[in-house]
Amino acid sequence: MFWKIGGIIVSAILIFSVALVANEQLRLASLRKDYVRPAEIPYPDDDPYSIAKVKLGKTLFFDPILSATGTTSCATCHRPDRSWEDGLALAVGDNRQALKLKTPTLIDVAWLDRLGWTGRFHSLEQITFAPIVSSSNMNMSEKDVVARLSSIPDYVRGFSAAFDDGAITRAHIEEAIATYERSILSTDAPFDRWINGDENAIDASAKRGFLIFNGKGRCNECHSGWAFTDGSFHDIGVAKDQDMGRGQLFPTSVKLRHAFKTPTLRDVALRAPYMHDGSVPTLEAVIDLYDKGGIARPSRAEVIRPLGLSAGEKADLLAFLKTLTGAPQPIAVPVPPR
Repeated sequence: MFWKIGGIIVSAILIFSVALVANEQLRLASLRKDYVRPAEIPYPDDDPYSIAKVKLGKTLFFDPILSATGTTSCATCHRPDRSWEDGLALAVGDNRQALKLKTPTLIDVAWLDRLGWTGRFHSLEQITFAPIVSSSNMNMSEKDVVARLSSIPDYVRGFSAAFDDGAITRAHIEEAIATYERSILSTDAPFDRWINGDENAIDASAKRGFLIFNGKGRCNECHSGWAFTDGSFHDIGVAKDQDMGRGQLFPTSVKLRHAFKTPTLRDVALRAPYMHDGSVPTLEAVIDLYDKGGIARPSRAEVIRPLGLSAGEKADLLAFLKTLTGAPQPIAVPVPPR
């Protein structure tokens, strides 16, 4: 009789365990369909793709001729070898002085419709000249940029190939660089291989972390979809004092005070330090910050609150985040024409 009762207990535990595993597998399968990459890069109708435009835009992107001293290019801050940012807490301008914000990555920027940490810009074309003409950044005037490029025969030929009128203008410079930047994509990561059916591409800890990411951790409520960003703005309880974020643009909005853009998590393990101000040094510290809930105030996003993650859950979440790093992609840097 004892054996039968014991057997029943053992059987019940086994059945319960099998049911848990089956339920977890069903949840994983359901979630995975939301993380499939789109097949094509979106290009706007008023700035369509062309090979000549991408080639010109790439050359301009890597050319320090766009800065006052001739030593700073777009790629100085957006470095291909640093996941298209610079690895610094705060960006540094042409005068070697620190700026107010961390350099954001350009990975998968083609899919964003509001750009910059505060969303001040509504297209890649619109944001292109902002750092060029900023006195604290590249410190050039539109007139001087056009004059410099117009004096170089290879650039004259490049603009003629890329645009019907061949004119070297601010608008054409913006269009060329924006077209190139739309080609900057995150590369295939272990996570993507797992999404596409390779069950061995990530380990059990990362799979548990994926469930935490989409469950108890609430990460997916802002870092959603294949690009791991909702493209929106939230106060996550980090910014302090007069660091108002998007609230600068909407001063009457309580919820936008201290709100900054949700960055993509693609290659996130390569992009320390973190946050808009580079104030959080490691991914472990980021997870701890979210676990605690950040500064409590009226503007703090509703999803930001203490999570109560265990040490094991934090480790699993970290393991998952590390699966988002893609394979290194060599970039052939063009020689600036002179």
